[in-house]
Amino acid sequence: MCMPSPTVDQFIDAVKKTVLANKKWVPPHGRGSLYIRPLLMGTGRNLEVKPSSEYTFLVYASPVGNGLKGVLNLMVEDNVHRATPGGTGGIKAVTNYSPIYKPLTEAKAKGFSDLLYLDALTGSNIEECSGCNIFILKGNVISTPTTHGTILPGITRKSIMEIASDLGYQVEERAIPIKEVFDAEEVFCTGTAMIVKSVASITYQGKTIEYKLGAETLAQKLHATLTGIQTGVIEDKLGWTMVID
Repeated sequence: MCMPSPTVDQFIDAVKKTVLANKKWVPPHGRGSLYIRPLLMGTGRNLEVKPSSEYTFLVYASPVGNGLKGVLNLMVEDNVHRATPGGTGGIKAVTNYSPIYKPLTEAKAKGFSDLLYLDALTGSNIEECSGCNIFILKGNVISTPTTHGTILPGITRKSIMEIASDLGYQVEERAIPIKEVFDAEEVFCTGTAMIVKSVASITYQGKTIEYKLGAETLAQKLHATLTGIQTGVIEDKLGWTMVID
């Protein structure tokens, strides 16, 4: 994107200052969280087709409730591709999301929660949903598509993979043919807002498969573990949390 990055120290300092300035808006335990969004944008006075001459880095925050409501019913999108090789599919930028607004709006009008996209090269492997990564479970093996430039390498995705490995599951990153989704015992998605959420059903070319939901699912166990670490209920042995004072 040709954007100069802030240093790690600048980034952390900005996040800390934003949290401290908005600490009165942190929801009570169990009622939500303070959503923090770092943003880097071009603000130079340019009319040419070129990178901006100036950039602004800012961090904003907002109290939010406990994730997305309702169950996830996905429809496989096989006409529109969310990302193409060499594009911005692996970058947290608006260009990552803008191509899917129209098909997503149409899918929601049909009663679906989100779309599951296929790869642009073969049209046969799953990649991710509009704003979250996807995992499938079969036996003791958890599989998720490889991030090779068209899939956003989300931090929640990475955290869940590490937690699942610690719980004894075999975690694989690989190409996953759409047909394997219909043989999965459980499917779940990960993302900043939803954290970890079970997929209730997936519809592809008129065929719908339903998956296990409820308290006994792996998704629920992973959700409880990650949120427990985030809120201090479970000891953080991985060095993910930071005290802000």
